[in-house]
Amino acid sequence: MALVMRVDDEIRLKILDALLKKRSVIPNIRQIQKYTGFHKATIKSSLDFLLREGLLQGFGPKLDFKKLGYKLEVRSFFQMDMSDKKLFDEMMKAMAEDPNLYRATAVIGSGNWNMMVSHIYRDVESYHKGIMEKYYQKIPGIYKAIKDRQIFYVTDPSYKNESRTDSVIEIIKTEKGFQF
Repeated sequence: MALVMRVDDEIRLKILDALLKKRSVIPNIRQIQKYTGFHKATIKSSLDFLLREGLLQGFGPKLDFKKLGYKLEVRSFFQMDMSDKKLFDEMMKAMAEDPNLYRATAVIGSGNWNMMVSHIYRDVESYHKGIMEKYYQKIPGIYKAIKDRQIFYVTDPSYKNESRTDSVIEIIKTEKGFQF
């Protein structure tokens, strides 16, 4: 019987996971040479330099999460009372253990928001069930700590979706007047 490949089967997921590990993916020096015209030694020494400087933080896959069934991206802004250190630490621990949460960061700006979190889920129902089980039912006092929140579901159409890496390279090229 032939094995039917799926994007989310054990073999494909194990390979995707391995691609995220250090030194699993390396740049194709010949391809970079074709794009830039630079000598291989220049490219290799430049990559080594950028890694040492901490600018390059790795190489890895870019996934279309929707093809894996994760069609809901959620951004939530909170006004959080951070004065109760024990409660705050408990919330940070729950966030660290939540595989659906991929970003939690402090924010400043208009209004009283001081935290933003980003999640990926299959749908709205699984999102609400997930946050209830992982946070609201698990952490006593969470309702006291979260003074206000706004939840946004990221939807199509996406009018622009560039990576931060692409954006910063374009900004610097423009600032310095580089044409390539």
